[in-house]
Amino acid sequence: MDDATRRTVPIKLNVPEQRRADLHQTKTQFLYCANRTSGWAWCYDDYCVTSKSRAEDALYGELREETDLTANLVQKGIRRAIEAVTSGVEKLKQGEKTSQPEFDSWSVVYDKRSATFNDDHATLSTPNGRVTVEYVLPTEDDREDTPFSRYYESDDWDASNATLQYDEQDDTFYLHVTLKNPDYEVDGTERQKASYDDESSESGVVLGVDLNVTGAFAVTSTGEFLGSADYLTHKRDQYEQRRAKLQQTGTRSAHLTIQSIGSRFSDWSLDWLHNRANALITEAHNADVGGIIFENLDDIRENIANGSKFQQWAYAKFVELVEYKVESTGLFVDFVNPAYTSQRCSYCGFTHKGNRDDKQYKCQDCEYKANADYNAAKNIANRYCGYIHRGQKSHDGWADSQLALKSGTLNVNGEYTPAELPG
Repeated sequence: MDDATRRTVPIKLNVPEQRRADLHQTKTQFLYCANRTSGWAWCYDDYCVTSKSRAEDALYGELREETDLTANLVQKGIRRAIEAVTSGVEKLKQGEKTSQPEFDSWSVVYDKRSATFNDDHATLSTPNGRVTVEYVLPTEDDREDTPFSRYYESDDWDASNATLQYDEQDDTFYLHVTLKNPDYEVDGTERQKASYDDESSESGVVLGVDLNVTGAFAVTSTGEFLGSADYLTHKRDQYEQRRAKLQQTGTRSAHLTIQSIGSRFSDWSLDWLHNRANALITEAHNADVGGIIFENLDDIRENIANGSKFQQWAYAKFVELVEYKVESTGLFVDFVNPAYTSQRCSYCGFTHKGNRDDKQYKCQDCEYKANADYNAAKNIANRYCGYIHRGQKSHDGWADSQLALKSGTLNVNGEYTPAELPG
């Protein structure tokens, strides 16, 4: 295993107009490889394949014929799918519901065989030859002590791979370059501390999370729907109904039973929240973000003041668990004011209470459509990015920040619906 410490630096790209279509074509074929692999591996002969070499042996030749990608990009697409399948298998082993991985977010994975990383530009492999993309950088003085100057421009750090992403709203390409420093190899405890101090938080990318009383318990700006708030409430209602019946009995035996089932339900609830917190942190790592952003917890309590004390406790405990769990990772947790996050259009910014109808969101201005909680999660991340743009102090002194997202929504059953964009 390669134990070198890593840093991720996001770089905005200036792509020649005549070559932009080549990058979009690369993405389409790359995701095709990943989805073909996922479909083959998820239920191959009644079980899931998690071996990258086995998948490559079975699919590499076919995918090379079916696409115009280079050998390396085909391999990257296969391996990305197998990693997701492996993660899904682990969820199934833990008793969690999941479904076959589907790849729809705009991304392509490159390494040194399919890309070159230069001082002010990169070259990227596409089905139509290499594309030269220039970096959009601030002046040398303005980028002093930024992640780009500290790592990308340092001789101590080596660019090993990168993920190409595309922001549909801004019509802009970004290259998230991962750099390694072999001299920073350390043992497990020290690696975790180094990671927390410097690694993922340097990426400048954050994950917005919307917590809910109904529907999905937590929805992320990447379109992940984690747990069911309705199921959690249903389990609580079952406990309350049983407790009420026992209280009517009034016997000592009934009292002892109430204590027993109360303890079991408390343990179950805490375990359920632990699993959801673990799933959120896994999603944050998969999205390669630096931070997880919630609405301010006091405002959350106020928003659900008419809800049960149990729901308020569940939200507070969930956030507490996430904050505790990220202490040994490269992530941080922060909060934003939740005002109008459910009414604001994450695509155009138009804010109106009529935009949201329960779980459906349709902007009355630009007609953008999405799941309402997904739209809110993107607004939460966007608001944090706005804080950074306006000069608020951020973790590790970011000069810029972006939100992690995907182009579409998932329902609680894992079914994907592409976002309907205006025009």
